[in-house]
Amino acid sequence: MVVEAFTEEQARSLINLEQRYQVWMAAERELAKLPYDLRRKEVGGRAYLYEINDRSGNGRSLGPWSPDLEAKLADYRAAKLSAKDRRDQSRARLDETGRLGRALRLPMLANAAGPILREADRRELLGSHVLVVGTNAMIAYMVEAGGFIREAPDETDDFDLAWAAAEPHDSEHALWDLLKAVDETFTINLERSFQARNAKAYEVEILVAPSRAGTMHKRDQPRPVPLPEQEWLLLGDRVDRVVICRDGSPARIVAPDPRYFALQKLWLGKQKKRNALKRPKDLKQGASLLDAIKQTMPQFPLDKAFQRSLPRELLPLYIDWARG
Repeated sequence: MVVEAFTEEQARSLINLEQRYQVWMAAERELAKLPYDLRRKEVGGRAYLYEINDRSGNGRSLGPWSPDLEAKLADYRAAKLSAKDRRDQSRARLDETGRLGRALRLPMLANAAGPILREADRRELLGSHVLVVGTNAMIAYMVEAGGFIREAPDETDDFDLAWAAAEPHDSEHALWDLLKAVDETFTINLERSFQARNAKAYEVEILVAPSRAGTMHKRDQPRPVPLPEQEWLLLGDRVDRVVICRDGSPARIVAPDPRYFALQKLWLGKQKKRNALKRPKDLKQGASLLDAIKQTMPQFPLDKAFQRSLPRELLPLYIDWARG
């Protein structure tokens, strides 16, 4: 059997993890939408309501003090207190679930990827603007399959994200602000402009399909090189799962349709331009994932309709696998 099914306890822990993560993240997003702070200030003998933007106290006046602004301040404080309370209570239960998940030996993501995914989710970029497209996606596919895909390598020392937005983002620096919020030491690799590295040499690579390259702001970075094979990962239905990192912290992964992901891996594994050290892993991942889909993922049918949808580059790979 390609997929080793989760135990009942493991499956129950994953269900609880997803539910508790959703409650926690909803509170985090609510807090993110609130101003950093609102304060009543005395200036030149007159009172004003100020919106504070950072820890240094920088901000702007919202106008002279009035009953309306007094009510605005009271509403703000009540909303912030409520969101903080929900965040803190849900985080305590979420942390407990993460510790249990580690003890149960659930599939686990590298620690360094977790903060990036959580920040992307908090900023509402995950799934809508960025997808997890590298080996880290395998963890989500295991959860989708309901068990361990033992023959598919899932370890990686870097992190591949694809910019997949159908419409332009409002911010000029959506990606860069995300990475710098996670770790101020991130810098662009001058020799590979699509890659950012932090002080611990952890690498984040940004990929993009030609059809989506125009939705990324020209001033944003890292700057991905459009790759035609990334178009295949926009097809089908995405996988959206919550997993744990090795430290027990949660992370949500939104990854491409596993069928197209697997076939793209088989295609990469046969490309001479591909790093020779990565090609065997690509082939193993692709074949094992297709086997797992056939065995335990009926929600992703491998039928005639799917075969007809395949790009011409992937069709021979699928036929070879199906015959094998």
